[in-house]
Amino acid sequence: MSPGVAASPAVSSAGLGPRVPNAARPVRIGVVGLGGRGTGLLSILLTMEGVEVPALCGTSVGKVQRAQDMVERAGQPRPAGYCEGKEAFKSLMDRDDLEAVVIATPWEWHTPMAVHCMRSGKYAGVEVPAAITREQCWELVNTHEETGVPCMMLENWSFRRDNLAVLNMIRQGLLGEILHCHCSHSHNCIDHWFFDRDGNDRWAARYLIERNTDQYPTHSLGPVISWMDIGCGDYFDHVTSTATDSRGINAYFARRFGPDHPSAKRKYAQGDIVTSVIRTKQGKTIVVNYDMQLPRPYDNRWMIQGTLGLYYEPRSAVYLEGRSPQYHEWEPFAPYQHECEHSWWKALTEEVAAATHEGTDYLELQQFVKAVRERTQTPLDVYDSATMSVLVALAEQSIANGSAPVECPDFTRGKWQTRKPSFALEA
Repeated sequence: MSPGVAASPAVSSAGLGPRVPNAARPVRIGVVGLGGRGTGLLSILLTMEGVEVPALCGTSVGKVQRAQDMVERAGQPRPAGYCEGKEAFKSLMDRDDLEAVVIATPWEWHTPMAVHCMRSGKYAGVEVPAAITREQCWELVNTHEETGVPCMMLENWSFRRDNLAVLNMIRQGLLGEILHCHCSHSHNCIDHWFFDRDGNDRWAARYLIERNTDQYPTHSLGPVISWMDIGCGDYFDHVTSTATDSRGINAYFARRFGPDHPSAKRKYAQGDIVTSVIRTKQGKTIVVNYDMQLPRPYDNRWMIQGTLGLYYEPRSAVYLEGRSPQYHEWEPFAPYQHECEHSWWKALTEEVAAATHEGTDYLELQQFVKAVRERTQTPLDVYDSATMSVLVALAEQSIANGSAPVECPDFTRGKWQTRKPSFALEA
């Protein structure tokens, strides 16, 4: 499958360049990774006015052809397809008619692909986590600083309707000075993500066998870094992490396929529950839970607490000193969400707001495309992406050393002390 390249402006390898007004000009985006997540993001991009998809890259001819059919059904020319070998993505990213690339591949490819994308002069929109080692986090940061090209981890929970309303509440001072947060990714993924319904390993299963860590911290931390001004006024100082033993995966296979099933006997490095406690430079704390292997409904369990009150997501409730009823009673969050609704959500149609992940994926991609079109920094930058992702490596190190404290790298190189908040600022 050959590119068939046509000329179009792309981000210069020297940096963002002059800001371009938000004109009604097409933005040309390639997509790498055409599994369920990649095609889901592609389907959203194809609904956006002024977005063109000239090129796709997947692991098989069949996946590429199905995605090409999607683009054609959306009324666009059939895009070029790439699937020849593990580094076919480089041929896509080296085209001169793309301005950005969305990357939705297995975790180990996120950093290598994002780095090549930036070095090719294209905005990188990379799925979560953006990196899975400390070294990869630094590679992302260093490449951005060398090229000036933006890299945004596509952490959709930063864009949730409720989380953005909470951010507005915090910025309006309703919770007072923020001191503590709890967050988690509690989602039983054993029977559909790590393994298929027949008990076969999927690509992510290897991480349960090889690593004991918080495998997936960014859905937990996505809204938290903006709620707590991490990277722009405060920063992670150190983390301690503790893991339970691994029981849930073996129990699942024994329960479903019998005790003699090979996976029921296999040893898994990954503990069932990982609890990490982060202390910030300004003396605040964050508790992060990983919980993806035991039977349970989905839950993020966000709680953000300040000197005047708190927001508690599991109850969809708040308590605010001087505003909530007497006797320290919870009150519903819904009126506050309406009162503090973020302008991004006010601008979305009801149809869009009801789409995948309740409109969050659309909003995330909309803001990414807007940054590409205007040649501005992305809403979540490379420092946000590295800071959220590095917990994978730090938790692993802490657990391996008996829950010893591990210092968090400062990816901003001290700039967190003077950087101002920029995410989701209201006009």
